[in-house]
Amino acid sequence: MENYNGDEQVRVKAEPKKGKSLWLTSLVSGTVASIVTSSVFVFGGDFIDAEKNTVTESSQTAGAEQTESVEKNKSINTEKLSTSTDSNERADMVESASKSIVGVVNLQEMQNQNPFQQQSTESETVESGTGSGVIYKKDNGKAYIITNNHVIEGAKEVEISLYDGQKATATVVGADALTDLAVLTIDASVAPEGINFGDSDRMRPGEEVLAIGNPLGLDFSRSVTQGIVSATGRSISVDTSDGEWELDVLQTDAAINPGNSGGALINTAGEVIGINSLKISESGVEGLGFAIPSNDVIPIVTELIENGKITRPYLGVSLANTEELPQYYLQNVPEAAKSGVMVTGIETGSAAANGGLKQQDIIVEIDGTKISTSAELRKHLYTEKKIGDKVKVKVYRGNEEKTLTITLQNS
Repeated sequence: MENYNGDEQVRVKAEPKKGKSLWLTSLVSGTVASIVTSSVFVFGGDFIDAEKNTVTESSQTAGAEQTESVEKNKSINTEKLSTSTDSNERADMVESASKSIVGVVNLQEMQNQNPFQQQSTESETVESGTGSGVIYKKDNGKAYIITNNHVIEGAKEVEISLYDGQKATATVVGADALTDLAVLTIDASVAPEGINFGDSDRMRPGEEVLAIGNPLGLDFSRSVTQGIVSATGRSISVDTSDGEWELDVLQTDAAINPGNSGGALINTAGEVIGINSLKISESGVEGLGFAIPSNDVIPIVTELIENGKITRPYLGVSLANTEELPQYYLQNVPEAAKSGVMVTGIETGSAAANGGLKQQDIIVEIDGTKISTSAELRKHLYTEKKIGDKVKVKVYRGNEEKTLTITLQNS
């Protein structure tokens, strides 16, 4: 998916503040009124009272306008100050968080072809793609970095680019294709501190988020884009090197481009609430980006750090969705079997083989849960079951319905 300064000073002309102008007008009005009152006072009686009343009313009106104007300007100035303060706080937060966002360079081996020889004589390591990563924590002299599996998949070497321009060679601790997550380490002495992870379950549609990463390569490192959480609880079908999978994601309209993969989606507190992973890139489609929720990330990352891989229950079969099969395969099966998963291969000695599954069996249920795609089957086994569990698998073998009991094994 990822094969992928000088500061300019701007002079602003100062304009007179409206509040000062209005205050000056009121002051002049008051002075003129006082002169008129003093002058009129010399001439006596009724006229003085009438003029007094007129001048007093005029002064009260001017005073009310002045007070209203001052209060209005106070409100505007307070709003501007609040906006400026919020903007500064956000910039401070982004500046701090960005230090924990790194560039990840996938280096792969390529053979040098000599046009005068039939076989290649040398190989060199070349950049195959770039992505982003997040420094998770520092422990025992190592800095742990989270990124996407597809960013480092197939790499002979992985290089990390830090915020201060330093480069470091990374070690792959573990990777998982289905969840598209990987953990790397570099020497802790060259790395800044890790960034805090927040609770993705608390995010709601409409909440502000920022994406930080390296779109289109390291030339645009630590770019920041702003948006909102567009939806939670989304499930996206993805094809991985380990098969089809339904990936649970947060949806955002913050701009996510090639190279952002593995970077951070953060909330307004500067906490990571998702690892940016993919976007829908089609003509006429904008603002459909997806991040793996932090609450899904942490358990996977923890297991990768502890074990180097994710251990899941294992059937030991190759599968094909029935809707993708040629019609002649389905001519002699019941209607109920036409929305299931066909077994196309079985490993010797696997749980499936020991449990009696056969090639061309069509799986339609596991423990009463309907199964219509291979992604649904994997999701059910990997999230609902554990190694050693016994599961009841309903299959169609031709026209015959069978229920098999299979004990799940270690992958």
